[in-house]
Amino acid sequence: MTSVLHASERTEFKRSSRRKIRLEGQIPAVVYGNDTENKSISVDGKDFIKTIRESGRNGIIDLEIGSDKRKVMLYDYQVDPLKSLEFVHLDFHVVDFKSEIDVDVTVQVTGDAAGVKDGGVLQQVLHQASVRVLPNDVPETIEVDVTNLQVNETITFGDLDTSGKYKFNHEDDEVIASILPPRQEEEIDSGEQQEPGEPELVEGREKNNNTEEA
Repeated sequence: MTSVLHASERTEFKRSSRRKIRLEGQIPAVVYGNDTENKSISVDGKDFIKTIRESGRNGIIDLEIGSDKRKVMLYDYQVDPLKSLEFVHLDFHVVDFKSEIDVDVTVQVTGDAAGVKDGGVLQQVLHQASVRVLPNDVPETIEVDVTNLQVNETITFGDLDTSGKYKFNHEDDEVIASILPPRQEEEIDSGEQQEPGEPELVEGREKNNNTEEA
């Protein structure tokens, strides 16, 4: 079932106007594509979060702007760098159901790997995969079954069966997951004094901060 999201058309584009919209719980946005008229709009923040949870990141949304109704997908978004869960701008793209699109889909590893049972360590190299697909065939997730994966073995994109519904934008030999051999503990000479260690800085995940248009 397609989710419905109501929007209001924007007619003022000053920075102060966008700030006022956000203070009112709205998110400034644009909708464009598929030979339709570009429109600057705003959507209710809570309604948007609810819609995305229902439809998924790549789901099709019925966007209603008064009497103007368009089937769209969330193409891009911008978040506040200081408040990672606060959206400050959205891009919706009108869907052309006959044309393939490129989307990022979450990779989900399933099964208990045989190599892990033997003491190996499962390493998931990729958590998202880029696929080329028709809008109605976008998968919710890419499931990768690692049940039969042994120590020192890998699963690549060439190993996955897409049933012809979509194509990966990756090389066949690109690794998705592997089983590393058991770690060997290094023997430490008890008579050797160790230098005190300093914790390494943990680098956070970089957010998507595209420049917002006027």
